[in-house]
Amino acid sequence: MSSSSPLILQDRAAAGRRLVEPLLKYAHRPDVIVLALPRGGVPVAYEVATALEVRLDLMLVRKLGAPSNQEFAMGAIASGGIQILNDYALRAHPIDQATFDGVVARETRELLRREQAYRGTRALVQLKDQVVILIDDGLATGASMMAAIQAVRLQVPSRLVVAVPVGPIETVEALRREVDELICPVVPDWFMSIGHWYMDFSQTSDAEVITLLQRAWQREANLARQPPGHE
Repeated sequence: MSSSSPLILQDRAAAGRRLVEPLLKYAHRPDVIVLALPRGGVPVAYEVATALEVRLDLMLVRKLGAPSNQEFAMGAIASGGIQILNDYALRAHPIDQATFDGVVARETRELLRREQAYRGTRALVQLKDQVVILIDDGLATGASMMAAIQAVRLQVPSRLVVAVPVGPIETVEALRREVDELICPVVPDWFMSIGHWYMDFSQTSDAEVITLLQRAWQREANLARQPPGHE
């Protein structure tokens, strides 16, 4: 498959830049906030937030991987105690309640660890009456994004947008019904995995997440210190 194909995403940063144009109407707006789903969504969201000059923050979500196949999502959890279950996956990979509870407990611990590692003492962002743009590096089952959508909806944003570089048509259309706007430039007829559509889909590290967040938050602090009317 040629690297020049419009269906191929070079890496997460390039994927983020590809999302900028359809989101330009949200640029330079103080009521807009981009929420990245760590870890892979952070490099994508960083490019969007930087280009639009809007705020960047996190929506912590953890996939509940089936013990027999960690890539197969039984559901997902999100900040705020949100839990989404994938009934099809649970039927395909049946497990007892104790095992399921163990998966939830493990992923909850990891969610809290990441919250502390990435955010530190930074206050949680308030989403009421804000335009929220949820960004990840792609969609597969949509369980993680659905958990994020439900967590955001609890805070009553004025508008909720999902922007992802790639995803299967079934998931894209299912999620489109849950939000005010969904942007997904690559919707292939045949979908195997998110990574299949990237030239470089290497794992995003905690260190990279922290570096990009600190860079974005420093930019926001610098802009906040500028006098009114300063360009």
